[in-house]
Amino acid sequence: MIYAVWIPLLVPLLAVPVARRVAGALAPRVAAWTLAQCGVLLAGCSTAVLGLLALGGVLRLAPVATLGHLSPRWLGDHTWLTAPGAWAAATLLLAGTARAAWVLVGHWRQLRSAHEAAGPGGAGDLSVSPDPYPYAYALPGVLGGRGRVVVSAAMLRILRPDEREALFAHERAHLAGRHHLFLGVGQLAAALHPALRGLREPLTYALERWADEAAAEAVGDRRLAARAIGRAALAAHEAKSPDGCPVVALGVASSPVPRRVAALLGKSEKQHGRRGKRAQRTVAVVLMCCLAASTASALHAAHDLHGTVETAQSETHSR
Repeated sequence: MIYAVWIPLLVPLLAVPVARRVAGALAPRVAAWTLAQCGVLLAGCSTAVLGLLALGGVLRLAPVATLGHLSPRWLGDHTWLTAPGAWAAATLLLAGTARAAWVLVGHWRQLRSAHEAAGPGGAGDLSVSPDPYPYAYALPGVLGGRGRVVVSAAMLRILRPDEREALFAHERAHLAGRHHLFLGVGQLAAALHPALRGLREPLTYALERWADEAAAEAVGDRRLAARAIGRAALAAHEAKSPDGCPVVALGVASSPVPRRVAALLGKSEKQHGRRGKRAQRTVAVVLMCCLAASTASALHAAHDLHGTVETAQSETHSR
């Protein structure tokens, strides 16, 4: 089982397309949670095994082995603790950590810049900008502070009063559900393992669909919600506003709008027969197997390294 340490690094290549298919058959809220949790688990396992590989290589260095009272000969008997693999793992680990830190710093800066650009805001959670370009997005708060719905005056002029309420309900659903955290988790996971970039698009779509459904429930009219979202997204697209939605926020046009409008109107619902449901169950089982294999392999690698260190220490003390 010494080669099992490499499994968490390879599992995302299979798990990501499987997770995308599973998410497509789930309700938006469940799909968002599923994709986010898959990203966290797969990124965590792959990062953990990279750390174990790097640590195993460090323990084979003579000064470190002497300091830890280890026998390098026993450590060298395990082929996954080879020096080239350890150096490669350390390089990948440092690169992934640097990318993740860059994402966090970039998000913090963009969030502060977005709040400064949006102004102090009013007494409520709605901030209206006199910008001539139509846009609307949910701006999360800084350090747990109150978030705001930022909308331009141009967007308000385009929509009817009832459509404005649907748009506000959509953006408020993003704030209430803390969807920016889901988005951040997906981006951090992609930074730690490049294969997990494939989860970002379906995760964004699931979050937008989650907010769409919340807006439809709030206004009590799915057709009204679909019309408001369609008109707002079309106006923002045609205007080509230079002040687009910040990366840290979710806007009404953040993902494919035609699919979302069709889902609200009920045109995307498909009747699956027994064969279709059986295929969905099979895909879900494959995803669970991928996640279980990644977790089990990471735990096995940690246990294996711990046992190897204990053996090397006991060999040193017996001399």
